[in-house]
Amino acid sequence: EISPASVCSTSSSKTGLSSRNKHGDSAAGGTGQFGAASGSVGLSANGAGQDRDSELSCRNGAQNGESSSTGAAHSNGLLSVTNNGNTVINNNNNNGVSAQPASNNTNSTSDANSGVKKKKRLSQSEEDVIRLIGQHLHDLGLNQTVDLLMQESGCRLEHPSATKFRSHVMEGEWDKAESDLNELKALMHSPSAIVVSGMLGNPQTTERQFCRMKFLLLQQKYLEYLEDGKVLEALQVLRAELTPLKYNTERIHILSGYLMCSHAEDLRTKAEWEGKGTASRTKLLDKLQTYLPPSVMLPPRRLQTLLKQAVELQRERCLYHNTKLDNGLDSVSLLLDHACSRKQFPCYTQQILTEHCNEVWFCKFSNDGTKLATGSKDTTVIVWHVDMETQQMKLMKTLEGHAYGVSYLAWSPDDAYLIACGPDDCSELWLWNVQTGELRTKMSQSHEDSLTSVAWNPDGKRFVTGGQRGQFYQCDLDGNLLDSWEGVRVQCLWCLSDGRTVLASDTHQRIRGYNFEDLTDRNIVQEDHPIMSFTVSRNGRLALLNVATQGVHLWDLQDRVLVRKYQGVTQGFYTIHSCFGGHNEDFIASGSEDHKVYIWHRRSELPIAELTGHTRTVNCVSWNPVLPGLLASASDDGTVRIWGPAPFLDVQDCIPIKKNGRLSSFFMDGQMRLCLKVGRQGYLSLL
Repeated sequence: EISPASVCSTSSSKTGLSSRNKHGDSAAGGTGQFGAASGSVGLSANGAGQDRDSELSCRNGAQNGESSSTGAAHSNGLLSVTNNGNTVINNNNNNGVSAQPASNNTNSTSDANSGVKKKKRLSQSEEDVIRLIGQHLHDLGLNQTVDLLMQESGCRLEHPSATKFRSHVMEGEWDKAESDLNELKALMHSPSAIVVSGMLGNPQTTERQFCRMKFLLLQQKYLEYLEDGKVLEALQVLRAELTPLKYNTERIHILSGYLMCSHAEDLRTKAEWEGKGTASRTKLLDKLQTYLPPSVMLPPRRLQTLLKQAVELQRERCLYHNTKLDNGLDSVSLLLDHACSRKQFPCYTQQILTEHCNEVWFCKFSNDGTKLATGSKDTTVIVWHVDMETQQMKLMKTLEGHAYGVSYLAWSPDDAYLIACGPDDCSELWLWNVQTGELRTKMSQSHEDSLTSVAWNPDGKRFVTGGQRGQFYQCDLDGNLLDSWEGVRVQCLWCLSDGRTVLASDTHQRIRGYNFEDLTDRNIVQEDHPIMSFTVSRNGRLALLNVATQGVHLWDLQDRVLVRKYQGVTQGFYTIHSCFGGHNEDFIASGSEDHKVYIWHRRSELPIAELTGHTRTVNCVSWNPVLPGLLASASDDGTVRIWGPAPFLDVQDCIPIKKNGRLSSFFMDGQMRLCLKVGRQGYLSLL
């Protein structure tokens, strides 16, 4: 019997595919790591074929299905070898097939040939997949497996010239690598070459790419000479090789400065370079690969790149995906399609806050997600502490004295202060110190004012406020008037991150941008119906509008275009506040006059969830900016509902009841125990 290793050796020697070039390098046409399969004949000494186009594509060995006369590896694991006219069958799978005697060589040969199934010609996509798998296996160090895969499939992982180039770069043989690069330049001119710029075989583009590759190669050579202390050799590379390229003069000046480095560590630090060795050369090769056509050399880690793109695309299409996107593949299974359950989404009532004794008009989580503020018609603001582990709310402070009720709240950027505004007939606003519960400022410019909206400047030292009676002020933390804009009837306000522009919706069904520094204004959004409220995404690009009788609209503030109209919500002339939310603000939530909370994926016009439980209009929703699975809603029914993923009990089991004339409720705590809320801060565990 002949072992597989000896078969491969015999096959290689008899076909004559392995040869040496003038540099002593084995030709890539043999059965080496990246060579073509046995049975592919007609290669020249340097591994290149007679037809350049055939060089750029993967080739099937024995594509007509006939095995080589010197032996062939078959998919069933059998190797048939002719030795001095005698056929010997070797079973790689140990399936009990014995060697055939020499006297039966004729019959054995015919039987073996008849048992070989005719190989089908591989399609281009099949060849691409084999090459991708081969590259991945090579990166894992499974080089023998790669050899067998390429041999049996008849494919070539990369062009022979690219194989030589890779070897010489990794070994630091820069003169040979530069010579290889000149060979590769001809392949970059091929019509099938696709360069980084996406232009096909454009001579000017190819020349620039080639020059860039040579510059990177010589730069590595220069740095390695410097690290080895060969200053004269490095200077020669700089003057005689890099400078004549006239590619990047600025970079050459920087490289020349490295001549002054006193030691190798200083050089590596200043050049932000890993130093001579495998790491820096691998990084260099990754850069160089991107300039070569994929038919010559695959882009680095191409299979992983495609898999990451597939996972990312599935996540983007998942309507309920609401967790941080991990770019790594270790956190997901590639064996199943990505799918998130609705039960993982904040669609279930986790807690009902019943401390307010009248309609709740507004709710807002703090910027750090640790607190929730709720404002009510009962003249109070309640600040709740958010347990970041159990996601339960606990009463922290009650701020009283807002005679007209509280219809709007705004946290300062550092969450140290909270501003409260009243309804249309309220001429005052209150600025509270959240930690101490003390009122820092109670501001009123005139009893005829209507201060119904407020927005903090990003510096946390100023805020703007206004109302529908034509007031529009910029003030400091003590309530001192800094600037004012006359005649603007403000419905809602927002300060952009540039610290200069203030967005204001007015009674003309528009949103305009106002600059208090140069006193300029411009139109940004124009609707056909009154804009009752709006909010802006964290990046300042998108605005979410609640439009009277129309519902929720999404606008692109930069392009000034209407992006999407969301369906389902009932919006009349009540002021309802919607919000962005979830991880990466992929979701949109809004209250509704039909007593529901609606949630949409930002890219979908139809709601993905309708949350029921409130018994009157839902005035406001707020999504926790840190906990993407936590949502709050405030309603005219006097309650604030906290929504989260599915608890042990369903939403139907969270039952509001009356106790001593006060509204209480059952709820589930963080340990999944059934509890009964008693009074303002008391909780009774039942299970």
